[in-house]
Amino acid sequence: MIQDDGYRLTYGGLDYLALNTHRKSSHIYSLGNQIGVGKESDIYITASPDNRPLVLKLHRLGRISFRTVKSNRDYLRNRQTGSWMYLSRLAAQKEHAFMKVLYREGFPIPEPVAWNRHTVVMEFIDSFPLRQIDSVPDPGKLYAELMDIIVRLARRGLIHGDFNEFNILIKEIPDERAEGKVRLEPIVIDFPQTVSTNHVNAEMYFDRDVACVKRYFERRFKYTVDEPGPFFKDATKGADPERRLDVEVEASGFSKKMAKELERFVEVVPDSGEAGAEDVEDGAQQLDDEDEGEGEEDEGEVDGQEKADPLEEGDRGSEVAEQLESLNMDDDLAVKPLRLQEFGLVPFDLPQEPDVVAAQVKTKKKASGWAI
Repeated sequence: MIQDDGYRLTYGGLDYLALNTHRKSSHIYSLGNQIGVGKESDIYITASPDNRPLVLKLHRLGRISFRTVKSNRDYLRNRQTGSWMYLSRLAAQKEHAFMKVLYREGFPIPEPVAWNRHTVVMEFIDSFPLRQIDSVPDPGKLYAELMDIIVRLARRGLIHGDFNEFNILIKEIPDERAEGKVRLEPIVIDFPQTVSTNHVNAEMYFDRDVACVKRYFERRFKYTVDEPGPFFKDATKGADPERRLDVEVEASGFSKKMAKELERFVEVVPDSGEAGAEDVEDGAQQLDDEDEGEGEEDEGEVDGQEKADPLEEGDRGSEVAEQLESLNMDDDLAVKPLRLQEFGLVPFDLPQEPDVVAAQVKTKKKASGWAI
C-alpha cells in the first residue's frame, strides 16, 4: 500500500496565497506592521508600488462566532468543502462589494482597492478610532452626523449592523473658515455584517446601531439626547426602490445565497464598548466548555456529589508531598542533550552530498507513482 503525502491549508498559508496574488496584481508592494485586531480580522499597514499607504484586512472568522456552536461544528465536520476559511472568503467578498457601491455613492468610507480570497485592500486614512478620543469640541454636531449616516444608509436599503465606536474613525481636517482649527469628519469601516432593510431583523439592527451611538456619547462625552429616534420606519419611508444598494450588490456577484450562508453560521456580534474583551474571553470559554463537556459529566461532580479534592485526602496528600521533596530545586541552567529516543524519534542518517540526496528523492517519487 502506497502512502500518499497530504497537506492541510492553514490561515498562514491562505495569507501567503492572497498576498502573492495582490503582489502579482501590483496592488501591494510592501507589508508593514499590524495596526489593529478586530473581532474577526487582523489589520496590517501596506503600501502600493507607487508608495501609496494602504490597509490590508485579513478576515479570521471563527474566533468568537458562537451562535449555534453545535451547528457550526456539524457544518465543518460534515461538509468537506466548507470551513471557517470559506466563510472568511465570503465575508471579505461581501465587504468589498458593499464598499464599492458605498464609496461610489459618496458615503464616508475608505476607498476599496482590491479583494482576494479572505483579504480586502483599502485606502489608509490617517485618523483615530472614536473609542480613543476623550473629548470633541461639539459632540452634538458629531452625533448628528453619525445619525445622518445611519439614516442615509437605511434610505438606500442598507443597515450597517455594527455601528459603534470601534468601527467609526475620526479624521481631522483643517477648517478653511477658521485658521488654526480643525473639523472632525467621521469615517465608517467594517461592513461584513451589513444587512438589507428587507432583512427579517432589519428594525432590530437599525435600533441597535442607534442605541450604540447614543449610549457611547452619554458615557464618554456626557452628551444626552432628549428626543427619541431616529426610527426605522421613518428612515425607510419614501425611499426610492430604484436606488437601493442592497439589490445592486446582490446582482453584482455577491448573491442572496452567499449572504444567507454567511449569516447562517456567523452571528452579527456587536462590540459593546469596554466589554468587548470580556465577550471574546466568554466566547472562547464557551467553546472550550462545549469541547470538554459534550457527552460527559461535570468534572466537579460525580453522580450528583462533589468530587473530593485529592490534596485534601491523607494518602494522596502524603504522596504529593514526597514527590515535591524529591524534586531538584537547584538552578541548573546547563543545556541538556535531547534524548530523541524517549519521544519515539530517530534522527535521519542522510548523506550530505546534494546530488545523492536528490537522486534518492527522485527514486522514491518514481517508485510511489509520482510523475517526474
